[in-house]
Order: sequence, then structure tokens, then C-alpha cells
Amino acid sequence: MTPTVGLRVKLTADLRLAGRVVPADEPPGEAGTGPGAGFLVLAAGAEGTVERVDEDRPRSHEVREYERLKSLLDDFGHQMPPGSRRQLEEQVAALEPDWTAYRERKLRLTVRVRFDNGFALDDAPGDLFVSL
Repeated sequence: MTPTVGLRVKLTADLRLAGRVVPADEPPGEAGTGPGAGFLVLAAGAEGTVERVDEDRPRSHEVREYERLKSLLDDFGHQMPPGSRRQLEEQVAALEPDWTAYRERKLRLTVRVRFDNGFALDDAPGDLFVSL
């Protein structure tokens, strides 16, 4: 499932909130952080709506340039003189390996979900949810 804003989702695992979001079966945070005054556990099955999706796959200069040139070629290539079009096609082809490597890197998504009970969970890994 690729989360999108407005998608209804359900939590797939119990979560323990203690400074950061972690699955409930993981050990507590770093040693030496001291005991907390309390903690919050969200039960698996809680339903809510995705409010924001953040993508964590940084784009290099080459990837951004590929996207720009490819868009230019797709939108205006048919209007370009043959020589300019050929030059643009060569530039796009030269950047293709960087684009392919970028697309093959694992995409890490974090989401902000507002649960039906009003609780909002921010920066949670997207793979903790399934769509309804």
C-alpha cells in the first residue's frame, strides 16, 4: 500500500509511544534515558485518516536534472528543432542510470495519521498501516 492524503487506514501493530514511535514489542529506547512519567500504547486495529505523507529518498542533483530535462522533452520535444531535440535526448539518456538507481532505492515513507478518537500520530513509518 502506498499511503496518500485522505486515505483511511488501520494500524497493523501495537505501538508504544515514549519519545519516539516504536512497535510495542521492541525494547525501550537507549539506556540511561531514565524512567518516564508514563507512556501511551496505541492498539493494533485503530483506524484513522492519513493527513500527510513524507518521502525519505533524497534526490541528487543528477536525479533532479533528469526529471527537469525529461519533463521538458515530454512537453516540448515535439516543437523543438531536430538538433536541439537530439541533444536533449542525449542528455536525458546520459542521466538515465542515475534515475534508475534512484528508483531502485527503497522508499521510506512516514505519515501523519489522525485517528478516529482524535489522536494524531506524526512521523510514523508508513508500513505500520494498511488501507481500509
